[in-house]
Amino acid sequence: MTSRNAASFLGIAIVLVYAIGSGLWVNTGDGWYGNLNRPSWQPPSYLFGLIWPYNFFVLGIAAFAIGQRASKAVTLTYMVFFAISVASALVWAYQFYRPHNFTASAIALTATAVMTIPMVAILFTVSLPIALAVVPYQVWVGVAASLSWGYRALNAASM
Repeated sequence: MTSRNAASFLGIAIVLVYAIGSGLWVNTGDGWYGNLNRPSWQPPSYLFGLIWPYNFFVLGIAAFAIGQRASKAVTLTYMVFFAISVASALVWAYQFYRPHNFTASAIALTATAVMTIPMVAILFTVSLPIALAVVPYQVWVGVAASLSWGYRALNAASM
């Protein structure tokens, strides 16, 4: 296997860890989540079911493209930011849905949103169409981070 293929498959593996990990911890069907006070800017529930498959798909394409097209240094930089952003997103999922730690989850999701900035910047140097396809993910995690802070403000006192 070439180093380009290994990097591309590493990126796909990170996406799979992201999808599987968040699927294990995110639970919106129980009574706890349903009883939370929601920020007024929360998108409708059906939008979550549409955006996440799209996000995982474009993140996979982006990681694969970076591995195939970018230099080793750029690929490594992208993969480090990507892995940290995914780790932060998984910390959010765990902290929000398991111990219900609103502060830790908001900090983690903010870190995820911040980590997407260099990822998208790198993508713009590799492929304009792929970078543009990932921008909705960047916007989504930014909105999600603000929602997480909103949940903290509206619900932390009752926990």
